[in-house]
Amino acid sequence: MDIARNLHDVEHRIAQAAQRAGRSPAEITIVAVTKGLTAQAIEAALEAGIRHIGENRVQEAREKIARLSNLQPCPTWHMVGHLQTNKVKTAVEIFDIIHSIDSLRLAEALSGRARNTVSVLLQVNISGEEPKSGFSQAELHKAAEDVARLPMLEVKGLMTIAPLVSDPEEVRPIFRRLRELRDSLGLEHLSMGMSDDFEVAVGEGATMVRIGRAIFGERG
Repeated sequence: MDIARNLHDVEHRIAQAAQRAGRSPAEITIVAVTKGLTAQAIEAALEAGIRHIGENRVQEAREKIARLSNLQPCPTWHMVGHLQTNKVKTAVEIFDIIHSIDSLRLAEALSGRARNTVSVLLQVNISGEEPKSGFSQAELHKAAEDVARLPMLEVKGLMTIAPLVSDPEEVRPIFRRLRELRDSLGLEHLSMGMSDDFEVAVGEGATMVRIGRAIFGERG
């Protein structure tokens, strides 16, 4: 597993996708998703130049963050997985930004537990797939207004998870629609695109791409 080489390849592909879209690669943050990986793998990613780490599970993240607390520079920790309300107290203590606000109830729980302002993204279920979490397009604008009124939360942007498809171009309309929704709300960030489709996401305006396999290889 050559993390540095893989990261270099991902950065090159992002730069090319950004150039095709008339964007600067500096506008795009790579969030290295480390679900199921060891603290040592995270250290290797940080040594390769990664500064943003994404975790899917609160308990797993808490253990890793504790083990890596002395690292300098300290990475920015992103919660990118589904967040249960019973894990909110820990989440607001250990994460710098939470991508997966998928209900007003969850946002209220976070607001009630936070001691400092928490940056959040609203998860939107653009594709309308039943198993996926997130606000529907129809309810997003009211949800954004409701969450923005809560103390201790700062809504920074939107996030979506695209369907798994054989051709990444099939999900371009989903990424484009999320960008349109983001623009209509006057927000900054778009968290969209993973290992199979991040180049399309960059082309449609992603500011954060959540990359696991393309950096770390297949999980065991």
